[in-house]
Amino acid sequence: MSGPKIAGVKGMNDLLPPQIETWQFIEGIARSLFGRYGFAEIRTPIVEHTELFVRSVGEVTDIVGKEMYTFNDKGDRSITMRPEGTAPAARAYIEHGVANTEPLTRWFYTGPMFRYERMQTGRYRQFYQLGAEAYGSLDAAQDVEVISLCAEFFKQVGVPDVVLHLNSLGDASTRPAYLEALKAHFAPLVEVMSADAKLAFERNTMRLLDSKEEALQAAIKTAPAIIDFLDEGSKKHFDDVQRLLTKLGIGFELDRRLVRGLDYYTRTTFEFIYQPKSGESSLGRAGTVCGGGRYDRLVHELGGPEKPAVGFAMGLDRLVMLLDSLKSVPRSAPTLFVGTFDGPERDDAIALVMALRNEGFHVDFDPRGGKLNKQKERASKVNAAWFAAYGDAEHKARTLKIDNMRLAKDAPREQLDVSFDALRAWLNGASKGSS
Repeated sequence: MSGPKIAGVKGMNDLLPPQIETWQFIEGIARSLFGRYGFAEIRTPIVEHTELFVRSVGEVTDIVGKEMYTFNDKGDRSITMRPEGTAPAARAYIEHGVANTEPLTRWFYTGPMFRYERMQTGRYRQFYQLGAEAYGSLDAAQDVEVISLCAEFFKQVGVPDVVLHLNSLGDASTRPAYLEALKAHFAPLVEVMSADAKLAFERNTMRLLDSKEEALQAAIKTAPAIIDFLDEGSKKHFDDVQRLLTKLGIGFELDRRLVRGLDYYTRTTFEFIYQPKSGESSLGRAGTVCGGGRYDRLVHELGGPEKPAVGFAMGLDRLVMLLDSLKSVPRSAPTLFVGTFDGPERDDAIALVMALRNEGFHVDFDPRGGKLNKQKERASKVNAAWFAAYGDAEHKARTLKIDNMRLAKDAPREQLDVSFDALRAWLNGASKGSS
């Protein structure tokens, strides 16, 4: 008698074929494209000391206050499963003294992140991010490089109608006057705020701009915009970013209300938002597919040198959902499926399949054997382009009769005679035709 079934943890999903091919497609394009832009891959641990995220993300944020998976390990140290990738990358950059050997460092990463949050379309408790970080340059060209990388990535994976939203959050000299004006704007509403909103009002008023509380929505729409408080240096930097983006032909929309949800951002902040012309999106109302910006103080605040930085991250779960809805990712399928018969030639048929696979061809068979019609049905289920039976007659003639599996139901049968000697050349051509 079997025991009860054990289900997966809620919000932490299995990634199975055929959808896993979409993930592999995205990751393959990322590794190729990011490499051409000079970004090298890093891999950081899934767990970090909790203090890393409290100091970087900000104590008065939903991530730190409500969403982190935090526990004490056997040494009674507070450990957190990483909720985002920028802070671990910065910690690695500092710990390994990278700034001492590289004046300019460009990294990218991909992997699982963890947040205990209310699940919604494309948002899970174990989710995956693709991100990039560039350390060492204050110049607007560095901001534009990472934005350009994002824009080209979306082109290459086949996501249309992605719009760049752009804002500037200024630097340390901008914040005091802006926060004073923002606090004065929201002060009359303190009595109707939730406990969380009141805490944000007191300790980090900018967080109110991200609030979903109904009582605050009108005030959020009329709140002062930080871009109106920029110092001259931040204004020039933002003008340079816009000029370079225009030079590269990358369109953008200025978004005066755009703030990022993490405390470490300064100056340039941006989001890529999926805005289909049809008005309908598989992502629901939340169409953001990538977000990032500059964080010039973070490395120093985490104990490292004064090093400016800029980066971005995108949620792969949402991107996979979008690409699957667009049906833009090709699925792999066998070029040839070989049906086998019981008898002495079955070993030869299997040996031929293995040899062709080892030579680089996508060839399949069913190790269970069985009736030929059943094997042909299995070939159809895996979307094989062609089917050939290998039995005694084929073995003696050294020729396969190959049927086209992708014809319309009412189309006449297409069958080719291909000799064993010509099989590799034929597969080369058939592989290109079915890709």
